[in-house]
Amino acid sequence: MSTNPSQQPTYIIPPQSGANWKMPLLIGVVVLLAASNIYLFTAVERVKTDNKNEMAKLSANLTNAIEKMRIDSSASVQRSRRTIEALQSELQEQRRAAARAVGQAKIDAQNRVAQLQARVATEEAQQQEAITAVKQTADTATTKLADVSTDVGNVKTDVQKTKSELEETVANLKRVSGDVDNHASLIATNAKELDALKALGERNYSEFTITKSKQPTRVGDVSVQLKKVDVKHNKFTITITADDKQVEKKDRTINEPIQFYTSKAKQPEEIVVNQVRKDTIVGYLASPKVQTPRAGT
Repeated sequence: MSTNPSQQPTYIIPPQSGANWKMPLLIGVVVLLAASNIYLFTAVERVKTDNKNEMAKLSANLTNAIEKMRIDSSASVQRSRRTIEALQSELQEQRRAAARAVGQAKIDAQNRVAQLQARVATEEAQQQEAITAVKQTADTATTKLADVSTDVGNVKTDVQKTKSELEETVANLKRVSGDVDNHASLIATNAKELDALKALGERNYSEFTITKSKQPTRVGDVSVQLKKVDVKHNKFTITITADDKQVEKKDRTINEPIQFYTSKAKQPEEIVVNQVRKDTIVGYLASPKVQTPRAGT
């Protein structure tokens, strides 16, 4: 078959063979892609928003943390500064206290030195006073020793003189017989002679002054009651109570030994009246020194 060059080729569209399912599918794919893109965009935006919020939150937290750290740091610095200032103040106070203590210690040491010096001076002065006192005492003792030696000599002379006078007085004493068994004894008529009798030491002597009274007077271990006195004739009457027994001695004269026995001694006791005054007698009671009970008493 021959072909004509001027003749246009003819395309013949084939007839549709069944339903066209590709187009809906394509549209579905496009819609799905669009939905996916929208979802992804929305998700991305949400992520961006969330990230932005998170970043803002993190930024705020970080800012707060930094601010807190700054505040804490500042407070710590302030505390540290106050602590340092307190320590510095305490150090200065300790230094001042140490300086004061050193100064006080120095003053105390100086005071102690001054006190010791004063004590040493006092001790030296007291020692010197003691030495001077000892020297003066020694001098005084030497002088006194000489005086004592002189006094001893004088005392010896006085003793010898007194002894001689005593012996003379004793020699001059009267030996008078009493009214009991004619027992003779030495009597004293005055104070000097009575002292001589006392010096002999042979008897005990009790001096008395008895006034006329209704009640007896205790003399030694007996009682004496003055009944009557005769001043003109130096006479008197007395009652003697001894061993619960009374004996009356009538019209006795001065310097007359009135003797009587008691149960306490073998020797008689005696009363001697040296003076007779108005309603009064003065004398002494002589009692034996040896108190040996008498036989039969």
